[in-house]
Amino acid sequence: MSSSSSAHGVGYWALKAFAVIVALFGLALAAGGVWLISLGGSWYYLIAGVGMLVSGVLLFMRRITGVWLYWLVFIGTVIWAFWEVGFEPWSLMPRLAALTVIALLTLAFIPVLRHRRLEART
Repeated sequence: MSSSSSAHGVGYWALKAFAVIVALFGLALAAGGVWLISLGGSWYYLIAGVGMLVSGVLLFMRRITGVWLYWLVFIGTVIWAFWEVGFEPWSLMPRLAALTVIALLTLAFIPVLRHRRLEART
């Protein structure tokens, strides 16, 4: 029996669940972004939401590019947050806390994603 047809481990299923959460978070952010744009607000939420949605889809497909795309969105968010509110910690907290946790969790899945690349080679 090949490794691709064998039972998947906890890391595989954790990655799938995490990817769905990232994608749903991105979808909600993008939807809110569309609403804000219609009110004349910032495009940030739509752009970041689409980036997170695509990142979630890539992670679900077990592609490491999902991690790098998420980090691109995260770095853009950090820049946007400092541009918007400056160095005010209490104002930065709601803009960065959840996305920072997700960013750190993406790093935890790199070994699972690399394992997928090794499976593909065999």
